[in-house]
Amino acid sequence: MAEITLQDIIKEENLVYSRTKVMTPNELHYCPGCGHGTAHRLIAEVIEEMGIQEQTVGVTPVGCSVLMYNYMDIDMQEAAHGRAPAVATGIKRVMPDKYVFTYQGDGDLAAIGTAETIHSCNRGENICIFFINNGIYGMTGGQMAPTTLEGMASSTSPFGRDVSMMGNPIKMTELVAQLAGTYFVTRHSVHTPRNVRRAKKAIRQAFENQKAGKGVSFVEIVSNCNSGWKMPPVKANEWMEENMFPFYKLGDIKVDGKLVEK
Repeated sequence: MAEITLQDIIKEENLVYSRTKVMTPNELHYCPGCGHGTAHRLIAEVIEEMGIQEQTVGVTPVGCSVLMYNYMDIDMQEAAHGRAPAVATGIKRVMPDKYVFTYQGDGDLAAIGTAETIHSCNRGENICIFFINNGIYGMTGGQMAPTTLEGMASSTSPFGRDVSMMGNPIKMTELVAQLAGTYFVTRHSVHTPRNVRRAKKAIRQAFENQKAGKGVSFVEIVSNCNSGWKMPPVKANEWMEENMFPFYKLGDIKVDGKLVEK
């Protein structure tokens, strides 16, 4: 008797979801429950839906995002730690017809890459910057990052972040929104279906803005780091809602080049 496959059982017209062809079949290396995988998928889906797979170039630096090139079937360029906006600037200026984006964590974008981030945004480079903020250095051992919350424990602040000694956490998204070169600045999450849909809409808007030559679109995604936070995934999401979201408020900050009134 012939073996019955899944495709024999499930007819194509009954499928409600299938993996985007922009994603490779490689198994993700991210920790279970991490938001990186979902963020990858959303970017890939938008690229496929816009039909720009052959015209897209992604730039990833050091950190958890460094292996993104292994998961997306697009042109990718690795950058030195923090330098992704500078590399993306060069690519976009040499090939202005390409869709160019960076994908960076908070330890990269908001620490060693602060200068590149600020000046690329201030110049209004026509690129997309996707910023994953989990408030910690995820890959290198869970050290305190510029985005680590006050009182939040890490491997280098085991008793919690003391702002009198370590300074305040930085809100990079609000900071870049003040710069004239940013056109669209927004913050989202990917921990629930509703938030996933909103994040995908923002990612699509960012690419559409680049198509129209509007300047920098900056999309922050607040995510968990259940390994760095020493929590199971469900608990990490709950902690994120209770602690991260009150400080890093979700929603649009700048739309069509104008700050959103709260």
